[in-house]
Amino acid sequence: MLDDEPGRKRRRFWVHPIVAQRCQKGQFHKLYTDLRQDAFKFKSYCRMSIATFDQLLDCLHPDLTLVDTSMRRSICPEQRLLVTLRILATGNSFASLHFEFLLGISTISGIVSHTCEVIWQHLRAAVVPTPTAADWLRIADGFYQSAQFPNCIGALDGKHIRVKKPPHSGSRYFNYKQCFSVVLMALADSNYKFVIVDIGAYGSTSDSRIFSAARMGERLRQNQLALPEPSRLPGSAGPPAPFVIVFDEGFALSPHMMRPFPRRDLDDRKRIFNYRLTRARRYVECAFGILSSKWRVFQSSIQMKPDNVTLVIQACVMLHNFHDASTDADLGLNMTSSVSLDLSRPGRPRTAGLAVRELFADYFCSPEGALSWQLDAIRGSH
Repeated sequence: MLDDEPGRKRRRFWVHPIVAQRCQKGQFHKLYTDLRQDAFKFKSYCRMSIATFDQLLDCLHPDLTLVDTSMRRSICPEQRLLVTLRILATGNSFASLHFEFLLGISTISGIVSHTCEVIWQHLRAAVVPTPTAADWLRIADGFYQSAQFPNCIGALDGKHIRVKKPPHSGSRYFNYKQCFSVVLMALADSNYKFVIVDIGAYGSTSDSRIFSAARMGERLRQNQLALPEPSRLPGSAGPPAPFVIVFDEGFALSPHMMRPFPRRDLDDRKRIFNYRLTRARRYVECAFGILSSKWRVFQSSIQMKPDNVTLVIQACVMLHNFHDASTDADLGLNMTSSVSLDLSRPGRPRTAGLAVRELFADYFCSPEGALSWQLDAIRGSH
């Protein structure tokens, strides 16, 4: 009856003859078993090892298993996951995968959206848990060991993810790079893993405004991030320093947010601070680079609706952290001190942030905090 309605396109086939050959000629049925015999080829195809794929499939299997009907058989969880990983790994269009897997384009679209949502829901608590004080201490120790920046609990930055311009969106998605995008705002640790993420802000919005409006920015302002108490910098007898997040000039300075000194009238002390901060900040940029290199859907404009783009980004962030999720134990450090640095004095947060930045700058030039090569590094770059 529906096919006879005026203006409705009549279907030529219930199942197209080419799609009907999926079980004989589809890429999953022809290639999947052979791929599992070659670990290198499997990792190249899926961007993860066989063991990681199996572990991920075990986690997602219940929600990826659908019921067969009298009309058609459901797509198995293995194929659903493989199709989704292939989209994320290559950035190919749904039409391209239609001819590879012999699945309908709308079917592939539904599979990718549903699987990405399941990945986000199942893995979020395990691979991007809400950090505790012990987690912040572990992250700070990692930054001190790898970047020689003490009391650093993460590197923050935003990445523009290119998208197709949504209909009737005006200039909301149009960014300073002259393209349409949504923003992935992320805090990364020294292992290039994401600690906190905010996904889906308009590309036209500045990083500072995105962070201020994001839940992590609000929780930081309200002192709800369970940050450890301030502690003395290693080897220093000076006042305790708060634990800080490092970032570039696009964010506002505050007691827990460190940005570089302005580039005008820099002396060696300020250059050294900027150099040391940059060494710590690079980890979030490298994390974004690893994410884009592994999941190549980010290397071109994503041709999906904004809600589905958000699901894709969420899934990729979870997969980025999944197989290397940290199991480090609580460091159990005693961070108490009887000396205090007054961070609660009247005035704007920037005023207290200036005092904290000066404290770190002095420490990096002191015998306890200086690196043997830092002067050569700044003078060579200058």
